[in-house]
Amino acid sequence: MTRKYFGTDGIRGRTNEGVMTPDIAMRVGQTAGRHFLRGDHRHRVVIGKDTRLSGYMMESALVAGFTSVGMDVIMTGPLPTPAVALLTREMRADLGVMISASHNPYADNGIKLFGPDGFKLSDEDEIAIEAALDGPIELAPAEAVGRARRIDDARGRYIHAIKQAVAEEVRFDSLKVVVDCANGAAYQVAPSAIWELGAEIITIGTEPNGTNINKDVGSTSLDALKAKVVETGAHIGIALDGDADRLIVVDEKGQTVDGDQLMALIATRRAMRGQLKGSGIVATVMSNLGLERYLIENGLRLERTKVGDRHVLERMRAGGFNVGGEQSGHMILLDYGTTGDGTVAALQVLSALVRIGKPASEVLHVFDPVPQLLKNVRYSGGAPLENPDVIACIVGAEAELKGKGRLVIRPSGTEPVIRVMAEGDDEAQVHEVVDRICKAVEEAV
Repeated sequence: MTRKYFGTDGIRGRTNEGVMTPDIAMRVGQTAGRHFLRGDHRHRVVIGKDTRLSGYMMESALVAGFTSVGMDVIMTGPLPTPAVALLTREMRADLGVMISASHNPYADNGIKLFGPDGFKLSDEDEIAIEAALDGPIELAPAEAVGRARRIDDARGRYIHAIKQAVAEEVRFDSLKVVVDCANGAAYQVAPSAIWELGAEIITIGTEPNGTNINKDVGSTSLDALKAKVVETGAHIGIALDGDADRLIVVDEKGQTVDGDQLMALIATRRAMRGQLKGSGIVATVMSNLGLERYLIENGLRLERTKVGDRHVLERMRAGGFNVGGEQSGHMILLDYGTTGDGTVAALQVLSALVRIGKPASEVLHVFDPVPQLLKNVRYSGGAPLENPDVIACIVGAEAELKGKGRLVIRPSGTEPVIRVMAEGDDEAQVHEVVDRICKAVEEAV
């Protein structure tokens, strides 16, 4: 069914427009709160946020919504998305909420919901909440209105929890690490966790002001991190996104290491120790063909899903996998958490560097990727992928790449763009195919 509010990762949009207004946020609190009022215990919800200016407004609206239907609210302040999921479980809460638009610019915001188990809501729960959003809402009687409080130790709880992902005998004393927190939710916790494990830390993107989240820093803007790593002679640079569920790495030479390479490293090392479940990993259709070939060569398998970490997670849980993620850097390690966690993934990478004792450029470039190109075509309305000329162009391109590569065409779930990706052994052919399809889409819109 077509959804009015929920997208591929919660509710997201430009602040004070469309679905991202305080009025709708309050109603989300009310309807989600009513949906999770189950049993006769005192109900509670954990609310975290990133560092966007609009986070204060959205937080207040959600608090009003939840308390008005009888839920107590625990506010953590700025905290990564995986930390909210963790605290939801640890505090026996009935619901968790993260206010964030992830890697989007500061003017956007979003609402992500977690169930009492710390996992993102099922389609059924989202559909039920969405169906109730435009209807009447039953408010709590005056004596049953919820209370709200802030807790001060949320960051410390999270840091303590994620450090358990590093073996007791492993220390990071030999490492100089540049940590880029995108001026986002992990600006305090990520550098602290890595420093506590012994590393020398150099930070960028740790001075949020409400409007600089993801601006020229973070996992989607690596130039500053690359320059800092080379300038300081660091062993490695790690880049998180606005809500810290995504990780991209830069080696000591300033070269990018994406999520595919990190998954390959983590999976094969866990397989060597007999700790990899499902005989492989789960990734999306966007992951490089080179990753798939590498895993097969090592007796492992790659299961692909639609784009979106929720689809990866669903397949992991259904198939008994414990490692999965996306090329863009979402890393889901179910032995340590219920959702993508860029900081936990970074700790795994740093542990591998310490154990192997070789430079990042040798350790992290695990396989040779095949040439891959992704371009976006922005559009303002309509359904360009249903245009006959576009369909014919795509069919022709698929025929050309058959047996030599792959083609993935899809509308984004978070912004009005068509993503056109092709990969194959012939780089010139890949570029020609992508350009041809993009031109067809542009002409159609």
